Amino acid sequence: MKQMEVVGVRVEMPTNQPIVLLKESGGQRYLPIWIGPMEATAIAFAQQGMVPARPLTHDLMRDILQALSVELKQVNITALRDGIFFADLVFSNGTTVSARPSDSIALALRTGTTIYANEDILDEAGVSIPDEQEDEVEKFREFLDNITPEDFGSAT
Repeated sequence: MKQMEVVGVRVEMPTNQPIVLLKESGGQRYLPIWIGPMEATAIAFAQQGMVPARPLTHDLMRDILQALSVELKQVNITALRDGIFFADLVFSNGTTVSARPSDSIALALRTGTTIYANEDILDEAGVSIPDEQEDEVEKFREFLDNITPEDFGSAT
């Protein structure tokens, strides 16, 4: 398993489909995962430190874990089958729960939990960006700094 960092979310054109982009810690591979607009909003909220007036689903999940004194220990992106990514939430009480990577990432950002990806997934779906293209990644990061959750549609 490789530790991953959340670069951010963006809308892929021309399909208008949001993606979350993860980067291999200490490496050059990026892992794009297509997600839904609600999950994109939840991830963008967490990255920007926005706190809604009422808890969103992932905020509620974090609050339930705290109330039950259970910690999310790690998020593992475990498989890629037929173009669909799979993840596991690993909890401090030894329980593992299967989840969508988008929900897992949104929860991990709210709890400060480390995200990992299976090496096979990075080999299959990871994208290496050479140093000369690093300025494109920097442009993407600038884009992420200026995007708002509202850019992904209405949030509930």
